[in-house]
Amino acid sequence: MPELSHRVQTFTDSVIRRMTRISDEVGAINLSQGFPDFPPPKAITDRLREVADEGPHQYPITFGAANFRQALARKQGKAYGREIDPETEILVTCGGTEAMMSAMMTVCNPGDKVIVFSPFYENYGADAILSGADPIFVPLVPPTFDFDRSVLEDAFRQHPKAIIVCNPSNPCGKVFTKEELLFIGSLCKQYDAFMITDEVYEHIVFAPFKHVYAGSLPEIADHVICCSSLSKTYSITGWRLGYLIGPAHVIENAKKVHDFLTVGAAAPLQEAAVVGLNFPQSYYDEVTALYTKKRQIFLDGLEKIGLKHTVPQGSYFVMVDISDFQKPGMKFYGKSDMEFCEWMIRNVGVAAVPGSSFFREPVNHLIRLHFARSEETLHEALNRLAKLPELLK
Repeated sequence: MPELSHRVQTFTDSVIRRMTRISDEVGAINLSQGFPDFPPPKAITDRLREVADEGPHQYPITFGAANFRQALARKQGKAYGREIDPETEILVTCGGTEAMMSAMMTVCNPGDKVIVFSPFYENYGADAILSGADPIFVPLVPPTFDFDRSVLEDAFRQHPKAIIVCNPSNPCGKVFTKEELLFIGSLCKQYDAFMITDEVYEHIVFAPFKHVYAGSLPEIADHVICCSSLSKTYSITGWRLGYLIGPAHVIENAKKVHDFLTVGAAAPLQEAAVVGLNFPQSYYDEVTALYTKKRQIFLDGLEKIGLKHTVPQGSYFVMVDISDFQKPGMKFYGKSDMEFCEWMIRNVGVAAVPGSSFFREPVNHLIRLHFARSEETLHEALNRLAKLPELLK
């Protein structure tokens, strides 16, 4: 048989999606892959029913239906505090995943370097490889997952083409401050690099922390490319509606990449989602309040069980420390976090993601759980997790 490309030998399938498949096989509660188990806003699904009859059902404009881009420009323009041109500064993609891939392929040449904070969402490593770029990993330091500015500048001295900033961060829940974003942006300007942001959790940020859009900061905006999606904000992860916002010359070229990757995002789904983009600010306040309550339920439950964990500033992910179960004499002494997660799915009935899939460093004692579930499901998951200490004696 002919040899396959070298690039596909350098990364695995998604560990997150692998955990979901195992969870589905045994009927576990899936706290691994981050999607809600509650419905989207009724106004959006009502509109989708109408669109099923009315259309559109054919190709939209490749880079996004006009009314969708206009609604998105209004929504994000308010957040940015400036006008966003829906014709030149926005590209609609098939989810945030394609948004990131389009951005990377637009700015990177084979052999370029890209800075990635560790821990990182697993797609970023594969995105770099598929773009022909080499990642430079810079650690985020627990428990607050801040970065060492001198270490970051050392990475920039290698003259990367871009840095990826997930804000709020998946999996650690860090929310980057305005000062941190300005510092990163200043390095981008000094070393002639782009800041590619992933901001899909923009409305899931917990007080006293606040989300700052890097693209809203005039000092660095011309170096910022924002990748985001509607998935988390409107509980429509399966609709695959994402977007890029950035400087006109970047978006002009990203449109070409997107055109030949996927042609365009689904026309009827864009039409239905316009309703959501026109929601008032009160809707986004309710999203924040909803997840704030879920976070409290979940963290209180973990505390009661006695499981050590991170406290996310944003997003809906929690990293749980399993090192107590990996000590000499314990069932998982000498075993990996992957083995732990697979065992937990089958024996406890709760799915998590092994933390090692997010870290460049040799981290083997963390697992990632999420709380984007109904309160009933969260309580049942916590009841099951409460059995862990007894089962692992």
